[in-house]
Amino acid sequence: MGCTILSNQTQASAIKTASQASSSVMGCPPVTGSCRHCGAPLRHTFVDLGMSPLCESYLSASQLNQMEPFYPLHVLVCEKCFLVQLGEYVSAESIFSEYAYFSSYADSWLAHSRAYTEQMIGRFALDKRSLVVELASNDGYLLQYFVTAGIPSLGIEPAANVAAAAVEKGVPTLVRFFDQTMASGLAAEGKQADLLIGNNVLAQVPDVNGFVAGMKILLKPAGVITMEFPHLSRLMQENQFDTIYHEHFSYFSFLAVEKIFSAQGLTLFDVEELPTHGGSLRIYACHSQDRSKPAGPRVLALRTQEEASGLSQLDTYSTFARQVESTKLGLLEFLINARRAGSHVAAYGAPGKGNTLLNYCGVRTDLLEYTVDRNPYKQGKFLPGSLIPIFPPEHIRETKPDYVLILPWNLKDEIMQQLSYIREWGGKFVIPIPGVRIYE
Repeated sequence: MGCTILSNQTQASAIKTASQASSSVMGCPPVTGSCRHCGAPLRHTFVDLGMSPLCESYLSASQLNQMEPFYPLHVLVCEKCFLVQLGEYVSAESIFSEYAYFSSYADSWLAHSRAYTEQMIGRFALDKRSLVVELASNDGYLLQYFVTAGIPSLGIEPAANVAAAAVEKGVPTLVRFFDQTMASGLAAEGKQADLLIGNNVLAQVPDVNGFVAGMKILLKPAGVITMEFPHLSRLMQENQFDTIYHEHFSYFSFLAVEKIFSAQGLTLFDVEELPTHGGSLRIYACHSQDRSKPAGPRVLALRTQEEASGLSQLDTYSTFARQVESTKLGLLEFLINARRAGSHVAAYGAPGKGNTLLNYCGVRTDLLEYTVDRNPYKQGKFLPGSLIPIFPPEHIRETKPDYVLILPWNLKDEIMQQLSYIREWGGKFVIPIPGVRIYE
């Protein structure tokens, strides 16, 4: 399989104009506010992606002529604890009470979840006397494997439409937002967790201190917390700015998350670096008074690595905006040149990251004709902001585009295998992050 990497430089005057406009926006002073963890004033911009709609607010045809709300994507970094964060422009309740993301539509993520289940059962000797609780359990993509293994499980999921799919899988699920009050109530009922799980939820919590405090309440004295989230270090190294959206209030380095957990009486005793979502961390936490779980060598190694790479120095965060602008110009250069050459470009997927990318770059149907998605919930709707229509995957075979832009680039291998048939008519794949790459 051949791969072409396009230059991120362009001579097109239209792109130069976009660059100048973007630079002027990034030069704006940060909004006032205080760090959601330590309370220090927020005065330093990490990156400013302009204005964007909520990334999971897909539109029906009847909504296309209505006003669509846009909110700032201005990300700041705390000068004291180095937590990278976005302001809470929209409440979590308005975002997550009904949600369009169903985890089970990614085969590789299901395989990841199955492997995790086997690993945790073996490592922590979980059995029918244990209780596994997952926060933001989505459609039961993970807990279904614990249920199958005969281990009592409980999901907590605020989106009723998604939770219903979990219940159909046989996963007991409470439709609630998790907080300290709920944790105290469950603990009073004797429902503390031996294993407490949070996958890709910590970033989606505005009150991160209260959320972690609630986990401490819900955890048994000898219990274990595992959490997975995209690693800020990889986000910066791989230019993964499209993972920034309003649903993600915080972006974590290991150094920052260790401070957050420590402040609530929880110790990180192990950490794994994972390939999921473009590079994630899986942290393991226990009560600080639990002496049976001393910090392992991977904790010290990653802490040392992050300090050496400058993640505890403010200057390290100042160059990210220039990387982002370069990727924007490269994608626009490719799409404009393809349009001028008479080529047809479609996309695969309707993920949140894709909506950040398209809206920041100003891409509409003049440059990207449509996208497809396996999730029936999204089919027949339109992407927020860009108003690009969403079709079932079969639409690609019917229309035979010259290029397929893979928006969920973290699943590119799985998707390119699913769509390998596009090579029958000479179709090629395009990956936008960290820069435009073309796969034949």
